[in-house]
Amino acid sequence: MTSLRHWRAPLLALAAVLLLLPRTAAAEEPAAVPEGAATPDRPSYDVSLRADADGSHWTGHQTVSFRNSSRTPLRSVDVRLWGNGTDGCGTPGEPSPVRVSKVAGGTPRALTVGCTALRIDLPAPLPYRARTSVSFDVALTVPARVHRFGRDGAYRYLGNALPLLSVRDAQGRHLDPDVGFGESFYTLSGDFRVVLDHPSTLVVPATGTTTRHAGAPGRTVSTSVAHGVRDFAWAAGPFRSKSVTTPGGVRLNAYWTATTSRTGVDAGLKDAAGSVDAFGKRFGRYPYGELDLVMSDRLDDFGSMEFPGLVLLWTEPEASGAVHEIAHQWFYGIVGNDQFSSPWLDESFAQYATQSYYREPTAGCWEDQGEWPSDTAALTRSMGYYADGHRSEYVRVVYMRGGCALHDLERVLGGKAMAAMMRGYVRDHWRGVATTADFKRAAQAATAKDLGPFWRRHRIL
Repeated sequence: MTSLRHWRAPLLALAAVLLLLPRTAAAEEPAAVPEGAATPDRPSYDVSLRADADGSHWTGHQTVSFRNSSRTPLRSVDVRLWGNGTDGCGTPGEPSPVRVSKVAGGTPRALTVGCTALRIDLPAPLPYRARTSVSFDVALTVPARVHRFGRDGAYRYLGNALPLLSVRDAQGRHLDPDVGFGESFYTLSGDFRVVLDHPSTLVVPATGTTTRHAGAPGRTVSTSVAHGVRDFAWAAGPFRSKSVTTPGGVRLNAYWTATTSRTGVDAGLKDAAGSVDAFGKRFGRYPYGELDLVMSDRLDDFGSMEFPGLVLLWTEPEASGAVHEIAHQWFYGIVGNDQFSSPWLDESFAQYATQSYYREPTAGCWEDQGEWPSDTAALTRSMGYYADGHRSEYVRVVYMRGGCALHDLERVLGGKAMAAMMRGYVRDHWRGVATTADFKRAAQAATAKDLGPFWRRHRIL
């Protein structure tokens, strides 16, 4: 999420917003999955959507195939409609932004978790390693707000809009709610083929590698293919654009609105080009081929947001947020995590990578944070904890203390050992999912020192 390089003023505004957000009820109690393996895995999404005249409405069809990686037969799957998180079930006059109908390949139940979860019962139990698919019609209405799934003037942003498979693992079904800030997402990497039929007046940046051809008169068909990604996002509008290739060979496609200054665009491109190559050398080569930067100077109430192969950037007056969002291509994108239960595993890591890229002074970083905001605060708290009366702690702990803790760890291990450990950690969880326990094991393996006191001091539980 939003970069906190220049965090003092933005922190106050963000904290105020978090305190005003309504609480969200807890999700239904998950049913246990005995066999531990995250399932359904190896998803493949095939999507075809048609836009209206200005990209506010998209309708079409989606098919998702998947494998059961658990030895327990799979009797149902859960599809998350994350785009309904803010609006919930809507009203009779204004329905939810994301709607599915005409389900095939299974029997749908009623929507739950504020209309963000749809359970589909399979016609027969799916055995271990067997594969099947479900399909449904999709209707998307872009909400009238400046947001990662929202609109601003002639521009439409469709982040977290596509229905995605939820995960089951040893903890059960992951049907956590969208709490209104941060991220609650937990998905496994998969393949996407998304065909978008839209008016030719709309420029459509998207996750993956995109090819375009003429459709019906006045329309263009954009086909985007992405492999090994956890989500798919796109935008639509009369964007201006420019493409460059970094010295490391990554193609950057910049898209910006009519009011966005070229100074902001150039700053974003410069930071993106430098950081994507630097992080590639440090953590492992960027795997998605190209990267789209969708920029606007009007996202100040929202900020910036990462998606695989596409980042939505507010061109901040003081600096670009590109480095932090591009760091998320590795921490959340390549190395996945359950963002509801362990938000520090992506936000703290992205903040650490950003501060390291800018070579910010961090020697006294941890001590500068002062006292913990509460006795219950810890780096490893979930989004549920922050939503339940601790919202003011979220930024202070996850971004600020989290980044500082990783810099402290680097001082304990030494620079070379930390770099080798981090590269190995990324390699070992490449396009997979990591946990706090995984990271602690990787760090402990990098030193003969007992890191127990370090974890306790930094409340990495």
